Amino acid sequence: MGTQIKEQFRSGKLQIASLVDDLVRDGLIPPERAPRLSSSNLGQVHPLVYLAEQHIANPSRPGSELEMEQLLAWLSRRCDQPVYDIDPLKINVSAVAEVMSLAFAQRHQILAVEVHKDEVVIASAEPGVSDWVSNLEHVLRKKIRRVLADPRDITRHTSEFYTMARSVRSAHSVGSGKGAGGVTNLEQMLELGSMKEPDANDQHIVSVVDWLLQYAFEQRASDIHIEPRRDVGKVRFRIDGVLHDVYELPGQVCNAVTSRIKILGRMDLAEKRRPQDGRLKTRSLEGTEVELRLATLPTAFGEKLVMRIFDPEVLQKSFEELGLAEEDLRRWNAMTDVGNGIALVTGPTGSGKTTTLYSTLRKLATSQVNVCTIEDPIEMVEDAFNQMQVNHGINLDFSAGVRALMRQDPDIIMIGEIRDLETANMAVQAALTGHLVISTLHTNDSPSSIARLLELGVPYYLIRATVRGVMSQRLVRVLCPDCKTFVPTDETAWRELTRPWKVQMPEKMPVPVGCKACRDTGYRGRQGIYEVLLCSAEVQEEIQPSIDTPRLRRQAMAEGMRTLRLSGARRVARGQTTIEEVMRVAPVIDK
Repeated sequence: MGTQIKEQFRSGKLQIASLVDDLVRDGLIPPERAPRLSSSNLGQVHPLVYLAEQHIANPSRPGSELEMEQLLAWLSRRCDQPVYDIDPLKINVSAVAEVMSLAFAQRHQILAVEVHKDEVVIASAEPGVSDWVSNLEHVLRKKIRRVLADPRDITRHTSEFYTMARSVRSAHSVGSGKGAGGVTNLEQMLELGSMKEPDANDQHIVSVVDWLLQYAFEQRASDIHIEPRRDVGKVRFRIDGVLHDVYELPGQVCNAVTSRIKILGRMDLAEKRRPQDGRLKTRSLEGTEVELRLATLPTAFGEKLVMRIFDPEVLQKSFEELGLAEEDLRRWNAMTDVGNGIALVTGPTGSGKTTTLYSTLRKLATSQVNVCTIEDPIEMVEDAFNQMQVNHGINLDFSAGVRALMRQDPDIIMIGEIRDLETANMAVQAALTGHLVISTLHTNDSPSSIARLLELGVPYYLIRATVRGVMSQRLVRVLCPDCKTFVPTDETAWRELTRPWKVQMPEKMPVPVGCKACRDTGYRGRQGIYEVLLCSAEVQEEIQPSIDTPRLRRQAMAEGMRTLRLSGARRVARGQTTIEEVMRVAPVIDK
């Protein structure tokens, strides 16, 4: 029987009737559904796609439906071709588009997914169709290795890959193709006069930029990096805190893409010697409005551009969804609900401070209060706030901004960052006159923020009088719920995580596995871990001119504060993240 089935899949296209018969025989389709499925007129729909969309109960797995993943695995066993998950982040788009023409790929419904020195990996959903193999091997002079893939993925990525490759190739043909291009390249050769860079408004450049933005939204990227190198430009996405290589652009095309984005962000196109900031708004394919913050940096080979993506949906999430919950949330609300004083958020760049600040202000910004912010730059434009941006060209810095805001009858003031004594003093004066001030500092943990204010020159008695508390935070990757598994807890690793405090060790700890849903990383999404210090009367007593930070920390912990590592350890015990992930982002704290 197995031999007959395998032979069938080596002879022509898949047919719905024979497929259904074999699936019934193998117990994957209930017999009573077979007649209707077998007699269906599919038109141009692939049989596997049709079956995957019929919500067929899977008898071999009660409570589940027959999906494409099970169909491909079943087919793989019978045709001796492995299943391949097409992950665009792992594919060299320009290389695979050179393997065959778009017309050839669409005619045979195949797609190159890997190009090696001696072989090319080709994905298809028709294991029995092989008339194209010998032709392609003859042209490429390489061996063809066949794999199975979801026909929907093949159709979609064929269009995307070839469109992108064609746009880049067409844009590149405008120039001479010599070197990286662009007069800002410190190693530019003498052939400058013979080179012509593509116009930033060229339709091909417009297509490349549109593709990059939509692709980034689909991949849940938080940042897009466009980095000029000696001969090429690299495009990288930051996803769940980790950078991934996405594409390599010819140098001239990279410069034109950067220019196009600068135009959209209303930045000075002619100025390439100084860093610039800008912003733009666009919409995803689903119609969601997305805001991007732009920043350029002059480098040895041209302008580097970083686009930070701000998803408005993040600010719609509750504190619990962001990871701030239970006792930590109660303590943070205790700081921000009092109506006056200073509440600080601390952590490195990319730790979620902006999201915490905006989410807090959205909760506090009722029609009865006046919320004003001074930011550098404005991260997201929000209708409920009165937002002002720092402008160093006219001496409008944080301290001058706070001084101006004090004359605007504010109830709540958000200062983007306390960087110097003058800004700190203005924040203190605002708090002393009955305003709630929310701001950020760059320190490793919450107790260190008090020491930082003292180092800036703020008198200890004013810190006692105004600071309501400090919350330090980090973002940890959350394990993929579809594939995570549990193993006995590594006692040595647990002790290292919770050192020097003794914390009860769970019997099992989660570990990442990797699946299609999480792109084989084992992680999907991020949430915060928090260290919330409330300035109680006892903690205030520890704030002295010569502060003992470890002693201040012990007092705060005696009153319920958990360090970042202990907060992370609770996440590990709940099966949400791993010990390694917490140790990667949370600092070591000694008693």
